[in-house]
Amino acid sequence: MNDQPLRLALIIASTRQGRFGTAIGHWTSRVASSRPEFTTDVIDLAGLSLPADLSGSIAATEFTGRIGDADAILVVTCEYNHGYPASLKLAIDTVRQEWAAKPVGFVSYGGIAGGLRAVEQLRQVLAELHAVTVRDTVSFHFPHDHVDPEGYVTDPSTAKSAEAAAHTLFDRLTWWGTALRAARLARPYVLAG
Repeated sequence: MNDQPLRLALIIASTRQGRFGTAIGHWTSRVASSRPEFTTDVIDLAGLSLPADLSGSIAATEFTGRIGDADAILVVTCEYNHGYPASLKLAIDTVRQEWAAKPVGFVSYGGIAGGLRAVEQLRQVLAELHAVTVRDTVSFHFPHDHVDPEGYVTDPSTAKSAEAAAHTLFDRLTWWGTALRAARLARPYVLAG
């Protein structure tokens, strides 16, 4: 049995100017750091230069390695036009085998839907890469009203419900991350082709 902490890759997806993803990323990172079963690698896509044509590059190799090293992945995503950002699609497509047999959780944010339409689309895409998406999510509806730029939730009832949802999400990521890490060690999961 491997009792080393699970390596969590926390991806901040939005790369837009003036994005709110950094605040939600800070909040998510703080909650993750309160969980001793994880070590967290924050990957902010705004700081990467992944090639749009999916050709190799140093940034692509480094990003692929970070996803490969992860035991679990947590995506912080917004919703643009009922979907997830192009920067996240590019990041997903840059990596292939490294997504396989790993759990992926979501913290989403947006308007009335709180980013949940983006999450539903991501579930379909990640299934094609043999990743396992966890059902439980955290969703911030109209986050500018409840979260400050440093990622502190200013409304006590929102803070309480968001933290409860986050701990449920982290419980699921722990279960799946532990189970799938053991399974990958026992028998590597290899994609065909």
